[in-house]
Amino acid sequence: MKILLRGMVLPMTGADVFYRDGEIAIEGDRILSVGERGSAPAGFEPDRILDYPDDVFMPGLINTHTHAAMTLLRSYADDLPLMPWLETKVWPFEEKLTDEDIYWGTALALCEMIRSGTTTMLDMYASMDQVAEAALKAGTRAVISRGLIGNGPNGRKALAENIELIQRYHKAGEGRIRVMFGPHAPYTCSGDFLQEVKAEADRHGVGIHIHVAETQDEIKIIHDQYGKTPVEWLDGLGLFGGQVVAAHCVHLTEKDMEILASKGVAVAHNPESNMKLNSGTAPIPELRARGITVGLGTDGASSNNNLDLFGEMRSAAFQQKLKAGPTALPAYEVLEMATIGGAKALGLEEVGMLAPGFKADLISINLDQPHFYPRFSIPAHLVYSAHAGDVRTVIVDGKILMEERKLLTLDEKRICQEVEERAKRIEGELA
Repeated sequence: MKILLRGMVLPMTGADVFYRDGEIAIEGDRILSVGERGSAPAGFEPDRILDYPDDVFMPGLINTHTHAAMTLLRSYADDLPLMPWLETKVWPFEEKLTDEDIYWGTALALCEMIRSGTTTMLDMYASMDQVAEAALKAGTRAVISRGLIGNGPNGRKALAENIELIQRYHKAGEGRIRVMFGPHAPYTCSGDFLQEVKAEADRHGVGIHIHVAETQDEIKIIHDQYGKTPVEWLDGLGLFGGQVVAAHCVHLTEKDMEILASKGVAVAHNPESNMKLNSGTAPIPELRARGITVGLGTDGASSNNNLDLFGEMRSAAFQQKLKAGPTALPAYEVLEMATIGGAKALGLEEVGMLAPGFKADLISINLDQPHFYPRFSIPAHLVYSAHAGDVRTVIVDGKILMEERKLLTLDEKRICQEVEERAKRIEGELA
């Protein structure tokens, strides 16, 4: 299909690049042209024209760390520290989950993500074949990783499942689905297990997604066991090098940051989850100053409690300003983290910006609303004023997934009903 989009365009190709009366030409899954109105190639005859003069078109948002099916636990276990939250609430609930539960929980997450302008996620959980199937149905882009608790009784089985996941789903859906390995964290995996994961990741040519330095408890556990920080220990094991996405990275030393920079490790920043669980404030300006790629994540809906990356952008900016002053992490830099930073972290070279030859993954935000006037700065509006309900259009791979805020690929009503019934069933079993 050929689609012509007209409106304001923020392509994320440079802080000074903005088309107030812009145009984007799409053919199939690719962007043909981006520029001022009238810049489409000569002879381009679109099948659809979406003319939204009060919308801004921008790249789809990229969620670099989440546990999608944890929508089933939304508001189930709140106001607890991380370890008691995991041990007394989350893990007992998760033991009751079936494959079908995880499918429907993921489908609900994808409804929420599409509605809030997220076109790509990096997910870590169990039953990841169900996550892949939900993403294929939704039409979104997804990088998936089987969560691996190496110290648990099912660690070996989970590793085998991750390998099978690569064989079945890596580059499925015309390349929309990618697979990584997902060792959970330094405190849930032995050194031998992590080295085996690294060897398998290298053998299959895929990356690794792992929680790192999230809490002070983790720092103490690893120091007591190995006399090192989590980053130092992982580096000593040889886990870094190649594609690694380290989620959280809240508690880092100068040496830790030097290691992450030298080994090309990307960081998935989750400000709202970090605040809610009182994990701390990650040193994002310091990481970016060292050239470390930083993306934004929501974490799971049980520790946030939503999957809205617009809210995450606002929180990311405000948290750093509270810590380091009002000039810390300006709006355009936050937008970079949510788009091109996320794409780079996930190793997706063809998304994250709007440019000829890139995949047609983009969204439009309706600015014809009171909270977007006056229009002094579009980047500032998107970071400090926008919210999920402002997204009008979502396109992935050149296919429209949401138009006029109507989901076109998912049965939202049925998904909500399924999740409600399944979550309440598990709650009853645990009572």
